[in-house]
Amino acid sequence: MWLEILLASVLAFVVYWFVSRDKEETLPLEDGWWGPGARPTAPEDESIRPFKVETSDEEIKDLHRRIDGTRLTPPLEDSRFHYGFNSNYLKKILSYWRNEFDWRKQVEMLNRYPHFKTRIEGLDIHFVHVKPPQLPPGRTPKPLLMVHGWPGSFYEFYKIIPLLTDPANHGLSEEHVFEVICPSIPGYAFSEAASKKGLNSVATARIFYKLMLRLGFREFYIQGGDWGALICTHMAQMVPSHVKGLHLNMAFILNGRILTLFLVRHCPRLFGFTQRDMELMLPFKEKIFYKPLRESGYMHIQSTKPDTVGCALNDSPAGLAAYILEKFSTWTDSEFQELEDGGLERKFSLDDLLTNVMLYWTTGTITSSQRFYKENRGQLFKQDRVKVSVPTGLAEPRRMAPLWEQSQGSDGPVDSSSGHSREGGGDRGLPPKRCLSSCQESLPREAPGGSGGQSGDRNEGDKGGKDENTGRNKSGGRDVHPNTHTRVSSRKALKGQQERARGGGGSGWKEGHTPALPGNPPPTFPV
Repeated sequence: MWLEILLASVLAFVVYWFVSRDKEETLPLEDGWWGPGARPTAPEDESIRPFKVETSDEEIKDLHRRIDGTRLTPPLEDSRFHYGFNSNYLKKILSYWRNEFDWRKQVEMLNRYPHFKTRIEGLDIHFVHVKPPQLPPGRTPKPLLMVHGWPGSFYEFYKIIPLLTDPANHGLSEEHVFEVICPSIPGYAFSEAASKKGLNSVATARIFYKLMLRLGFREFYIQGGDWGALICTHMAQMVPSHVKGLHLNMAFILNGRILTLFLVRHCPRLFGFTQRDMELMLPFKEKIFYKPLRESGYMHIQSTKPDTVGCALNDSPAGLAAYILEKFSTWTDSEFQELEDGGLERKFSLDDLLTNVMLYWTTGTITSSQRFYKENRGQLFKQDRVKVSVPTGLAEPRRMAPLWEQSQGSDGPVDSSSGHSREGGGDRGLPPKRCLSSCQESLPREAPGGSGGQSGDRNEGDKGGKDENTGRNKSGGRDVHPNTHTRVSSRKALKGQQERARGGGGSGWKEGHTPALPGNPPPTFPV
């Protein structure tokens, strides 16, 4: 036994040394061109154009014709959702879609908020931009960028937008009023797909940073789940002086730190883990390895040959609905596989589910959305050398928080919500007010009249990765909310405790949930 412990200690030290080396300060802020052909010599059109979602009789008739021609294979007896989407329940979905779902009504609902497009790096980037209808005297709104993932869309934020932009009208505190920007990832919904290879999460982070500058925001908050979590993390790594706070409902563990899980049970303190951390993460095999492996088949397809499966999905509305909605079932609660209907209507309405599917169907973007996996394959680990130095909130099971903190070498205060999810990121379908709490209460208290982060002058030439004097995030050092629990990266724990004892240091992060309609797989693996 002692020999095993000795060998584990030696191996642990080697792995710990490998994954704990000093991290770089920021990601380089580069440039790109993703439109067809060579980049024009003329300056890019920076205008911001209003946009409306539209439909037509022809579009709806074509959908109905394809649904009518659907061929389904009967499910195995007692298979429920264990083999994927149960075709008996799919018949009900298709019948509702064909005979009751009102796409025109949903289009009107989508146009309830202002939509825009603007050209960045050769692509038309779509976004929803909602300003507060009213503000308390002397207040300015806080700009908040919210980024979706796969198989989601900007629509996943629709029910929480009014709570963020008009809290008083919904019986909520006006301490934090937001101006919300919800872009579509390039190749998703109404954002143009790249014509060239290589548009990954880092390039998307840069595009969305340029979008915020173009809208006049020099400082802003960011929130993301699934791919949005990685994009927002890269924004925090790229331009920390512009990001006042980062909020994630999926934690990416992208470096060799995951290897320490095989050894950490013998010497947890060597890796910076507490006994409580160990209780949350054990048993490793089931929580962090087996469950992700069971649900990662789609990821391997989309990160290798996305266009092949895309041909089938883009031609069959039934196939597209089954492929997308199966993720809504399993990623919301893995126990839903035991149900004949996958538990979908326990958490979602069919109108909401089908509206999201229609955003892929009517735009023909399922293939381009899946290419995002291939573009990020092999690229994810290249950014693990860059630390996250902005205040960060994680609406994740606490078992993931220790790993995320260790993997990032974070200098910023980190907090994780607890007890809110069966699976990683299993917070879909929660009431919007409950979803709101984590984002809203993570913010520092500001005096009335404090800046919400909007600058009247655009300065797109500002590379802005660091503070001119310190190289650190300008937004650090905010007061802690009373009665909140703040987790601080272990390598900064003692310093943080001392700072909090003096009444400062770090942003408070309460337990809560992030707004996310679609699910995402357990966060140990890439989406």
